[in-house]
Amino acid sequence: MADTVVPTRTELFTGYLKIGLFGFGGVAAWARRVIVEERRWLTEREYAEVLGLGQVLPGPNVGNAAVMIGRRFHGLPGALLATAGIYCAPLLILIALCLLYDRYGQLPAVAPAMAGIAAAAAGMVIGTAIKMVVKLKLAPEAVGILSLAAFAAAWLRLPLPVIVLALAPISIAASLWRAGLLLRDEAAR
Repeated sequence: MADTVVPTRTELFTGYLKIGLFGFGGVAAWARRVIVEERRWLTEREYAEVLGLGQVLPGPNVGNAAVMIGRRFHGLPGALLATAGIYCAPLLILIALCLLYDRYGQLPAVAPAMAGIAAAAAGMVIGTAIKMVVKLKLAPEAVGILSLAAFAAAWLRLPLPVIVLALAPISIAASLWRAGLLLRDEAAR
């Protein structure tokens, strides 16, 4: 895999500004593309780890990841720059859309347009997840845990905190086992 690049503070801000601007409504897809593919700030695995941690923390996962990535490269100023970059453009767009929706939201053509936007956003999330899973080349036990989490969310409709509380210990134990840090078999030692 190619080496990663350390962004300057300006690059950090403008990279996250691009993510926020072009990823409006589907930031995770753009964030991965910009951070891993275009700018090579992180490897696929590093990004997945940061995004995973961002997912279990309160708040938006990509916003949490922006704080962690910004801090990683430039400390507190980097965290503030990345966060400002990712939220600046969407905030302005959201204000404009709220004003438009307040004025025209009752029109009959608006409801089908909103349903179409929701379907496109869901497709982006699913597509990004599939792309990440394929590129990460996950271990079989990780694929099993991923499948259990998807099943619990999609079909059982369990809330994310319940899924994390149930599967995180299993996932951690499986990772420790794979790394040889958790006893596999006394006879093997």
